[in-house]
Amino acid sequence: MEITVSVRRFRCANADCPRLIFAERLDSMAAAVRARRTGRLDGIVCHLGMALGGRPGQAIARRLLLPVSKDTLLRTVRRRCKPPSGAPRVIGTDDWAWRKGLRYGTLICDLERREVIDLLPDREPGTVAAWLAARPSVEIIARDRGGGYATGARQGRPEAIQVAGRMASHRERQRVVPARGPALHVGR
Repeated sequence: MEITVSVRRFRCANADCPRLIFAERLDSMAAAVRARRTGRLDGIVCHLGMALGGRPGQAIARRLLLPVSKDTLLRTVRRRCKPPSGAPRVIGTDDWAWRKGLRYGTLICDLERREVIDLLPDREPGTVAAWLAARPSVEIIARDRGGGYATGARQGRPEAIQVAGRMASHRERQRVVPARGPALHVGR
């Protein structure tokens, strides 16, 4: 089904105006400003994206005669289905590479909502401390066993509980107790 809408156009009489032609706005019930789909169709696209994802959603949409790409499906899901963002309480910090082997930054995640909160430009303790000092809601910090993040956490949020991340503690356990070493027996 195709809907054709007639919209009046207006011309600006001011010669210095950067926009020479203005168009009449539709009612918000019909479509959002600059929308290419109605609200109802946008909801259908969002549900397809949530249920099926990118490529499978695109295949079903094509059969339903909805001309949307896999990227549009995922973009619509991200736009319409944002979780309510509040102040983070439990965060995780780790390294990530801007350019592998050359430049590294800090990745900060909200571990309760399972989403990336921020990307810091470096791994310096001062940068992490400044970020933490600006967020008084942080109560628990999961980090690796390196000294940089521990120092930054102590400086920025000294009252926060610091926890070694799961991968860091697993690596430490492997270093201390080799996997192929002699079996440990408890005396009776």
